[in-house]
Amino acid sequence: MTRAIENQVAASWSALHPFSPEDQVAMAAMRAIVEPNKGKLQGTSARVPFDAIMERVTAPARVIYEDGHVGGIAGCWCRPEGARSQEAILHLHGGWFNWGSAQAYRHLAGHIAAATKIAAFVPDYRLAPEHPFPAASEDILACYVGFAERGFTKVAITGDSAGGTLALELLVYLAANREAGADALVGGALLSPVTDLSLSGESWWTRAAADPYFTQLQATELLRSYLNGHDPADPLASPLYANLKGLAPIRVYVGEDEVLLDDSARLVERAVEAGVDVRLEVWQGMAHGFLGSVGKVTAANELLQLLSEFLIDRFAH
Repeated sequence: MTRAIENQVAASWSALHPFSPEDQVAMAAMRAIVEPNKGKLQGTSARVPFDAIMERVTAPARVIYEDGHVGGIAGCWCRPEGARSQEAILHLHGGWFNWGSAQAYRHLAGHIAAATKIAAFVPDYRLAPEHPFPAASEDILACYVGFAERGFTKVAITGDSAGGTLALELLVYLAANREAGADALVGGALLSPVTDLSLSGESWWTRAAADPYFTQLQATELLRSYLNGHDPADPLASPLYANLKGLAPIRVYVGEDEVLLDDSARLVERAVEAGVDVRLEVWQGMAHGFLGSVGKVTAANELLQLLSEFLIDRFAH
């Protein structure tokens, strides 16, 4: 366990969830499948296999998917039965800024939509290397402003992995720029966000063996493609170094067996210091992206329940 997590386990704003026997069996089976390919997804050639992985997420019941545009950005609407109008979740997909698509992430976002009864929109923001930083950030802001222009009164921002980075960037921007429709913002939920693009977190070493997916060399190459020479410690690219004062309420969810563990832990620690309404939830034995196993893994079901309860509460404000 990293020092940051050790310091936070006893804090009132964090929780460490135990590794259930059932999940131990499930994760052992998953590791046997994925670990032979650890660190091998690289470049644009990884887009097809990466999307194929995300397509395996079990489809939620009673969710309709529709292609659409918000703020001029194409994407996919995930509309659950009984969704209220003029309220939405903006979900930003993962993929290390180089991979991922709204189509591939529709079921993951659909589970969030179904659990909250709020329609979710997944934008197809521009990807590196064709469109390096800050193209994705520009698309996400345009999409959020599009919600405001269309009269949406309440919007939550969620994101996983690189999508969590973009979600945090948007949350930081909205905290400092009220004219961008920030009054509609109700909060944010982040799944294993990449908060430090300089990769200085302790868990890049302490979790190097435990993480079944990523290596530092792999991440370095993907981020080099995305940053295209930009300083990785720039607060505009790495939300860990941004001014978090005034940030909307957020919740951060992460697995303990992730090289990105400290990206969540340090972000939450800084947010607490800045007076943000924030909470960190950590699951023992869980790897990156475990929400994708919802319906199959206890930890994923728990995460979805906590996330949906938080969002439902925020939409009620």
